[in-house]
Amino acid sequence: RIMKINKDDIKKRIIYRASYRGTKELDLLISSFVNTVINDLNLDELIQLEEFVNLDDQEIIKLNKNLKIDRNKDLNKIFKDFYNFKLF
Repeated sequence: RIMKINKDDIKKRIIYRASYRGTKELDLLISSFVNTVINDLNLDELIQLEEFVNLDDQEIIKLNKNLKIDRNKDLNKIFKDFYNFKLF
């Protein structure tokens, strides 16, 4: 049985996870980034964004300070967009 992937459900999970990270700083940074890009992504990119927001906080902090793209080739676009994202 094939389950239909619902983009709206994926978006809701991403927005929720981006907003409740544990620290106010990361909540603000990641939720702002997600809200900026989420409506411009196709299904594959949404799946990549969901994987990104589920990364450990420390890994995301490292990514924001130093762009190293070796972990997962599929996440390269999301990593680059996040690295180049400026909150203010």
